[in-house]
Amino acid sequence: MKLFSILRKKIDSVESKRQNGDAENQLEKKVLSKNLSDNEWVLKSIYTDCHDVIFRNFILGGNTSAILVYLEGLANIEEIDRSVLTPLMDIDELTPAGTEVIIKQKLTVSKVTPLTTFADIIEQISKGNPTILIDGHSQGISVGLSKSEKRSVEEPIAESVVRGPRDGFTETIGVNISLLRRKIKSPDLKMKSITLGKYSQTQVVYMYMKDIVDDTLVEEVEKRLSRIDIDGILESGYIEEFIEDDPFSPFPQMINTERPDSAASQLLEGRVVILTDGTPFALIAPVTFYSLLQSPEDYYQRFMIGTLIRWLRYCFLLIALLLPSSYVAILTFHQEMIPTTLLLSVAESREKVPFPALIEALIMEITFEALREAGLRLPKQVGSAVSIVGALVIGDAAVSAGLVSAPMVMVVAITGISSFTIPRYNASIAIRVLRFPMIFFAGTLGLLGIMLGILLIIVHLCTLRSFGVPYLAPMAPLKGSGTKDVLLRAPWWSLRQRPHLTGKYNKYRQSRGLRPGPGNEKE
Repeated sequence: MKLFSILRKKIDSVESKRQNGDAENQLEKKVLSKNLSDNEWVLKSIYTDCHDVIFRNFILGGNTSAILVYLEGLANIEEIDRSVLTPLMDIDELTPAGTEVIIKQKLTVSKVTPLTTFADIIEQISKGNPTILIDGHSQGISVGLSKSEKRSVEEPIAESVVRGPRDGFTETIGVNISLLRRKIKSPDLKMKSITLGKYSQTQVVYMYMKDIVDDTLVEEVEKRLSRIDIDGILESGYIEEFIEDDPFSPFPQMINTERPDSAASQLLEGRVVILTDGTPFALIAPVTFYSLLQSPEDYYQRFMIGTLIRWLRYCFLLIALLLPSSYVAILTFHQEMIPTTLLLSVAESREKVPFPALIEALIMEITFEALREAGLRLPKQVGSAVSIVGALVIGDAAVSAGLVSAPMVMVVAITGISSFTIPRYNASIAIRVLRFPMIFFAGTLGLLGIMLGILLIIVHLCTLRSFGVPYLAPMAPLKGSGTKDVLLRAPWWSLRQRPHLTGKYNKYRQSRGLRPGPGNEKE
């Protein structure tokens, strides 16, 4: 009986909470009354224990009561005094029929929105827009006088370039939209807004280029965003996990960037950019594996330099993924592949090491990753110093103590440096994660295990898609025109066609005959 009593109390508690929640939802959807006192009572009951919500009562025309409601800290108080209260309180006389017209004429604010429900009022107040309620009228007026602290536009730290624009996105979505509008001034740049998060009410804007993007891609983005139902969206990473194709893949299926120029270039290729209020990171969809290895600076340098740097990235990508596992496999199973002189040197350095090569590699890799994370999480002034000094001291001490060999320290150091050449941080993390299973394969099966791991990765990449786009496009399936911007960074005058992502697309982005030089002038 005692157990049933406890269960009954829990059920009653849950039912009470549900009924209270339903009552609150019904209260918010309720339309405004003509009685100002009733409206004020409802709002004060909604904003109970909210000391930052200000209720300012005043008189219109000498005989009409009104109330101004706003959030302290989100509303521009100076403009409220100058553009709202001062002109309204100077009104000498009001007629019931023309009250709203006279008020709108007196307000020296460009954005004025009529409101009919408490849900609309709560939405506007939460955005920082003051709301005016008048006795005898069942319609409120929202005034666009929100104010928020804004960080100045600065150069992105994580995506710095030698040559290129220095501006970066901020945490204010309006600023981010304006930065993209500066890059693309065409009215074909379209955007749609959606509010996500039951309590955070976060504004999310997805942008695309009309006549360039495939309409089905925009519909798919809208569909995936609209199905998100969560308490709060505090960063674009929340959205990324809800709308990606394969949540269990280590490879990122969306690009995140702080650079407006990078987002603008992706828009011009037919992709969709998703901006989230409160974060400087924009999401870009769809994405391919090769786009993760491309830097904005590739297109600002001369094409020969861009091609060379791109090939260096491909080589360092393979080194970051395969060097530790190859060293472990050769040292454990295939010593005959090492020249005799080098083999004797390696054997001498490993003479006092008590661990097999597999354990040695794991110890050094885990230590290196710990130092890297420590450098990121510590304050900026000491982070880099701690990571560098820690690597030097720990590496030298480990070799001196005979815990690891000097060649293994070199292998891990070269691997870490190679991973830094990957321009996208989320792609670098994927390679770092895959490095550990590759080491296990190498330590148990040798070079056969490495080949098995490579095949598994390739099969996974071939099956992976990002919003319907094959992850290895345009190499698999092969599209000849697309290889100009994958294997090479072809000169701009030869990149006439846009990448073909999904469905119909605007094929050409520039005219013929743009190659410079004598005899190639465009007529």
